[in-house]
Amino acid sequence: MKARIPGSQAGGQAAMLKKLQEMQEEMQRTQEEVESTDYVASAGGGAVEATVTGAKVVKDIKINPEVVDPEDVEMLQDMIIAAVNEALRKAEDAMNQGMERVKGGLSIPGLF
Repeated sequence: MKARIPGSQAGGQAAMLKKLQEMQEEMQRTQEEVESTDYVASAGGGAVEATVTGAKVVKDIKINPEVVDPEDVEMLQDMIIAAVNEALRKAEDAMNQGMERVKGGLSIPGLF
């Protein structure tokens, strides 16, 4: 005797495949949206501002001229690194949130 699994008929499989395809398309749209968005972060109280794309490409760095101290270049370098890393983190968080929204809590090993 075979056990019947709800939704295991051919129609159920087709519906599931259709749903997975729709989810994949939505994930693609979400990824494209996030990658085309700019993420901005600053460090040193706004002394340095970094802009990156969701594709994790540094697009712009702004440095307030008042913080340029030839005697302390190291601090400026640290602020640039901090601003870029924070902007990249924002881009990564946006991508993760977008994908989680699309998945709706669904977890299929090997897929997502």
